[in-house]
This record gives sequence, structure tokens and C-alpha cells, in this order.
Amino acid sequence: MPVVKRGVLYGVGAYGLWGLFPLYWPLLKPAGAVEILVHRIMWSLVAVAAVLAAGRNWSRLRAVTGRQAGLLALAAVMITINWGTFIYAVNSGHTIEGALGYFINPLISVVFGVIIFRERLRFWQWAAVGLGAAAVVVLTIDYGRLPWIALVLACSFGTYGLLKKFANTPSAESLSIETAVMFLPALAVAVGLQMRRDAAFGHHGIGHAALVAAAGLVTAVPLMLFNSAAIRLPLSMIGVLQYMTPLLQFLIGLLIQDEQMPASRWVGFLLVWLALITLTWDGLRAARRARPTLEPVPEAVH
Repeated sequence: MPVVKRGVLYGVGAYGLWGLFPLYWPLLKPAGAVEILVHRIMWSLVAVAAVLAAGRNWSRLRAVTGRQAGLLALAAVMITINWGTFIYAVNSGHTIEGALGYFINPLISVVFGVIIFRERLRFWQWAAVGLGAAAVVVLTIDYGRLPWIALVLACSFGTYGLLKKFANTPSAESLSIETAVMFLPALAVAVGLQMRRDAAFGHHGIGHAALVAAAGLVTAVPLMLFNSAAIRLPLSMIGVLQYMTPLLQFLIGLLIQDEQMPASRWVGFLLVWLALITLTWDGLRAARRARPTLEPVPEAVH
């Protein structure tokens, strides 16, 4: 099979699995969002450790510098906020707002480029950012509040990707460090929930416990698929494929979980989609004009 075709299949697998996450987290009820989050962290460390052991890649961990470890520790905090917010969104009936966060994430990345890297935006990039800002205003009026779930998801994931870009560490190794950083706090919370008798894990049968523990595998598998796609595909193709995830999440919230979408909310989402179309079109046009270069692809972990 051609390399690019394999890359596309890996990419579709990764983004497709991330897009189906809203079907998985409700299966872990009556566990609350905090309990699901801490178990996801702990079992993810187990899963990634197994991957590293199978590939005998422990030596790569020793090659991580102190600077990289510090950046990954900060990344661990960001992805913990991101994971926890998304689990809360799905299990509290706000899957569509969660999907919105991942739709506007590319726009947040553009804003970060201006603020942090002093990048000069092209006209159509400014237009996309303006449409995104207008969408936030429309959705704030619609919700009667800032769409904070979407904004927290977009900003935390954008910051996470930025830190991972600076750290420039392979996905399995970086996730192992990130989950190791958060393992003891997660374990402390899990033990505390058990002592307070507020925990669901271990109290609702073997099937429920197995589903909770499988959160580690559910986290690791799409990450490995993404890593395989990233080394085979150009950044422009990865950029297009990434919209699969929020689109699937949106459809699950709308068609399966029956979340409401009044007309004003549709207007806000249409503005976001128009912004993304503009941003993608401009990026593809710029890529055709410039000589292609290979850059590290920001990790995607949902």
C-alpha cells in the first residue's frame, strides 16, 4: 500500500476514534467527570508504558532533557484541563459546545502565532479570525453566557500543542511523561473518592471497572495512529483531516444525544465553519505558493 494511502488510513482512524469519544464517556457513569479523568490519567500511563516496553523504547526517555521535561510537565496540566473539561461537557449534555471548542482551535492557534511568534497574518487569516470572534459573540448571546466550555477546550488544547511543539518529543514518550507527572495527584484523588465512598470504580461490577480501566487504551490507540499518520502525511492533509473529530462530535451531540440547536446557535456555528473554510483555503493556497517544508506536527490528544 502506498505510504500516503496508509497515512490517510491511520489519520482517519485516529481522528475517527477521537470523534467517537462522546459515545464512550457516558458508558462510565455513574462515575463523575473527576473520577473518570483521574482513572484516564492512571490507566493511560499503564497503556503507554506497555507500548514503550513492547517497542523497547525506554532509552528514549533517558534522552529527554530537563527543559523538555519541564515543558511536558506544563503540557500535562493543560491536557488534564482539556480532558476534564471535555468529559464534563459530554456527560453533562454539552457535547456540541465541546465540539465547538475543537472547531475553533485552529483559530486560537492563529491568534497564538500573532501574540507569541509575532507572525504577520495575511488578509484572509484576519478575516477568519474576525468571523470566529463574531461567532463567539453570537453564541454568547444564544447561550446567555460565554461559551466557556468551548473556549477552555480551545485555549487549553492550543496551549498544549504549543508546549509540545517546543518540547519536540515523540508521542508515546511525551504522553508517558505527562501522565507520570499527573499520576500521583490522580491517584490521591482516586483514593480520596474511595475513602469518602463517592467512587463508582469497583462498586458497579467487573464490566464497569473494565470500561473505566480501558480509558487508558482508548487514549493510547488513537495517539499511536496519529503518530503513524503524522510521519507519512503533509501538514496540509493533517490539517484537513483534523476536522473529522469535531464534526463527528457535533453529529453525535445533535443526532444521538438530541442536544438543542436553535436557529441562533446554527448562525454561530455557520460563522465558525465559514471561518475554518476561509482559513483552510488560505493555508492551502499559501502552501502551493511556497516550497513545501517538513515541520514537527503538534500532538493531538483528546
